[in-house]
Amino acid sequence: MTMVLIVGVIALLGLHPANVLAGDDAFVRLDYPSAIAAYEGEYTRFPDDTELLWRLARVYVCAGEIKEGEDAAQDFRRAEQYARRCIELDSATVEGHTWLAASLGYQALHADLVEKIELTAEMHRELDRVLALDPQNDAAYSMRGSYFRAFANASWVERRIAVLLFPSLPEGGYEEAEAALKKAIALAPEVMRHHYELGILYLDWGRTADAKAALEHAATLPVRVAIDIPRLAKIQKLLASLTSARERE
Repeated sequence: MTMVLIVGVIALLGLHPANVLAGDDAFVRLDYPSAIAAYEGEYTRFPDDTELLWRLARVYVCAGEIKEGEDAAQDFRRAEQYARRCIELDSATVEGHTWLAASLGYQALHADLVEKIELTAEMHRELDRVLALDPQNDAAYSMRGSYFRAFANASWVERRIAVLLFPSLPEGGYEEAEAALKKAIALAPEVMRHHYELGILYLDWGRTADAKAALEHAATLPVRVAIDIPRLAKIQKLLASLTSARERE
């Protein structure tokens, strides 16, 4: 009787336990097709449920991360659509802004220069919204760190065009990237991505010893999303390369 009451209360609050819980369980198991099927099955009944919408945005981003080409692009576009709908219904939904930023960031990676800048500018605005709503959001700081690293690695021409098209787009470099990634790590030290991105930043920066330390720590952390599996393989490859280079010195 108590369970029936709990389920009833959850339903009244807009949470639909049967498929949402099944979707969440599949997501944790990295079974993204099953998670999508569960969430979308519930979405057909509750298309204005923000809890479903941000979950759909999240799972499509995570599914796209382990695909290539048009298959990946399609997933990121779907994530964007669900995230935008979530925000349209409730602009205070932190997860909606978070996964919109992630979907835009991934689309920017494969866009032409002008579209890349447009997508990146919107991504940064979304990150600002996330941190305004949730100043302790580690994902936003991690994405901001990746943005500053990319900005630092861009050519002078690309940086000038970006600032001319979007004067409000923040300029930054390795120092700003490091600060953002260290903040992400302080907030969520168990997330592999944060340490990995810090390691890649240090490699770009020429700080080999720091890169090795960051990557070694990243390699000890649990796999939480599917992209962590190839990420771990890349970490191990980078560490082997760094060790080999040191032995040749």
